[in-house]
Amino acid sequence: MINVLNQSPVWHPYTQHALSPTMQRIIKADGAYLINENNEKILDAISSWWVITHAHCHPRIMHAIRQASENLDQVIFAEYTHIAAENLAYALLSIAPVGLSHVFYSDSGSTSVEVALKMALGYFLHSGMQRHRIVVMEHGYHGDTIGAMSVGERGVFNAGYESLLFSVEKIPFAKSGHEQETIDAFEAICESNEVAALIIEPLALGAGGFKFYSSEVLRELKYIAEKYGSLLIADEVMTGWGRTGTLFACEKANITPDILCTSKGLTGGALPLAATLCTSEIFLAHYSADRRKTFFHSSSYTANPIACAAACENIAIWKSEPVLARINQITAWHEQHLSPFKNDNRFMNVRQLGTIAALDLNVKQGGYFASCGSKLREYFREKQILLRPLGNTIYLLTPYCITASEIAKLYHAINEAADIVMKAK
Repeated sequence: MINVLNQSPVWHPYTQHALSPTMQRIIKADGAYLINENNEKILDAISSWWVITHAHCHPRIMHAIRQASENLDQVIFAEYTHIAAENLAYALLSIAPVGLSHVFYSDSGSTSVEVALKMALGYFLHSGMQRHRIVVMEHGYHGDTIGAMSVGERGVFNAGYESLLFSVEKIPFAKSGHEQETIDAFEAICESNEVAALIIEPLALGAGGFKFYSSEVLRELKYIAEKYGSLLIADEVMTGWGRTGTLFACEKANITPDILCTSKGLTGGALPLAATLCTSEIFLAHYSADRRKTFFHSSSYTANPIACAAACENIAIWKSEPVLARINQITAWHEQHLSPFKNDNRFMNVRQLGTIAALDLNVKQGGYFASCGSKLREYFREKQILLRPLGNTIYLLTPYCITASEIAKLYHAINEAADIVMKAK
């Protein structure tokens, strides 16, 4: 066990400091790599927690940040506006699913979800409708603030805060062959005419184990929500910005959610920023001469001008560079390398959705606390690869600048790591 007195005073997220090795100090980031103080290059196979899209320190985005910082730092957004926020709102609406009309800024994926929930409940309150029930999908994850935890999967991660969490209705995950059970469960809840919203990660559940479901299910859930006058909140914090193969996952189902949450790749991963997009109906429910209908939400750094400038340049890159072609190439590389593992007894549930690849190690103890998880991470660290398996689930979610040889290196490491773990059983 580490001597606590010799540790850094920094408390790291999702880290058990009593069991973890000393943190590596990163001094530079470039392309698909992090570079530590020993000048060793670490291949970032998970985009530094799913945020880096094009590349670390993309020159165009970094230039936009430097340029923006010449003129502005932070501007109170309750009484003023600025051109970067205005331009970003128009740019977001030009690429988002058709029908979304307003943009509310916040700081992170979790806060974008908090905003979405408050928008949905406020919509019904100000419209004179008594709807308050929130529906979620099993295994979902939406963040670590109180509201976001309330609509996420309950377990060891939030057990200590259970008394603070509000109640939700849960539908089963739409696993293959059982999709109708999910659809029927949602309709049964909606028949009460009390459902305000269904919040869902479209097509791919991230922290819940990278579980994928079909676009047909998402389309049907949207249809049922409309049928009963409920709202659909699409949490695209992880799935947005090309991860599933399209700019937003909702495109694959050809639906427009009533509310869409985005963060992570919004600035290309360079700076923290989030946005919650909604339809005009939701905005107009809060638009009134009655100040009590004001949308009461903010943060000190709402619409930070420098972050907005980075996001504007990110969208400009999407519009001027062949980003989707790069995504299609990464998708094809994953298909090629995953194929041999599908008939490999060491693995289960080999799966892929766009640029996201995942597979489960075939061990007795599965789940987040699977003992093999620490062995896998130790091996990947030795190989200078940043991979953080979710227990026995290994996943890849790389920056779009990754090359064919780097992808091959990752799959070679996964193959070797599996051998080591299976031999130690």
